[in-house]
Amino acid sequence: MQPISPEEARSYGMETKHDRMDNGELRFRLGCSADGSSYCRTVASESGAWQNSHYHKGVSELYVVQSGWIAYAELNEGEFKLELLRPGESVTFRPLVHHNLYLSPGSVIHTIKYGTAYENDWFPSPELNERTKHLAPEALFAIGSAAR
Repeated sequence: MQPISPEEARSYGMETKHDRMDNGELRFRLGCSADGSSYCRTVASESGAWQNSHYHKGVSELYVVQSGWIAYAELNEGEFKLELLRPGESVTFRPLVHHNLYLSPGSVIHTIKYGTAYENDWFPSPELNERTKHLAPEALFAIGSAAR
């Protein structure tokens, strides 16, 4: 086995990108290739937080819960859904499905993007933000527990 340098990886369209988001999350990304596929490990802040509601036109996103719990909301053709996921559970959002996640404090998730990317294939969903950003973690956990 021979290591691949960051420069050689870039020649194949693969890069790493790591960010601290405004909500305190840490995101460690691999991919961001021209076809839109990528992998991201996200570590939630110590207080937990909502992400920003959005949708994609060309890529699907698979979210897998490693630890902690998440709530996800989706808005699909006007139908609103709110669910809770625990470790080992996952959800996939297809193109054009508006979605948002709340990550519980310290939770870890994995996100895989795949499909056909369009340039800047991330579109905000203010209408879903209006339905999610005000929801407190206690209410989310109660909703998720009642559904089980």
